[in-house]
Amino acid sequence: MMNIILFGPPGSGKGTQAVKIVEKYNLLHISTGDLFRYEMGNDTELGVLAKSYISKGELVPDDVTIGMLKNKVDANPDVKGYIFDGFPRNIYQSEALDRILEEKGHSVNALLQLDVDDEEIVKRILNRGKTSGRSDDNDESIIRNRISVYNDETAPVYNYYDKSGKSTRVNGIGSLEEIFDRLSQVIDASK
Repeated sequence: MMNIILFGPPGSGKGTQAVKIVEKYNLLHISTGDLFRYEMGNDTELGVLAKSYISKGELVPDDVTIGMLKNKVDANPDVKGYIFDGFPRNIYQSEALDRILEEKGHSVNALLQLDVDDEEIVKRILNRGKTSGRSDDNDESIIRNRISVYNDETAPVYNYYDKSGKSTRVNGIGSLEEIFDRLSQVIDASK
């Protein structure tokens, strides 16, 4: 089983590249944003709980997010592997992911970080904001704050997996195909 964490700051291209990786390697794409929308849209117990935080402008607690992720993994036991997009966001979530996979006799094979400098990220998100419908994609100060939060809270996940030799930085600048080729080389080497 192949389990990959696609990692990087907002606007680094994770969602775009995840689609291509899913197609090539036949993995199940697990995006925390998709999980939230599904659970809330179906008024599950976790979805109702998540809504109660989001409606107040608060972050959904780790344990709620982890519960949603565990439900998705448990509901899809026969896949060839998973690509995690937007998860884990901190060390606590990393440890939980390791436990969830370990219970099934698996582990994370690789964490692939898309390296993109801050100015390029700002440019990409502002461009995305023209069509995304997300107000936070149109405000440069909010975008820079999101990058700062990523650097402070999420970036340490790279080092967590790097201790076991699973983290790799991949240049996230170039054409979609060039970036995908770089990612594919790392994935093929981690099998």
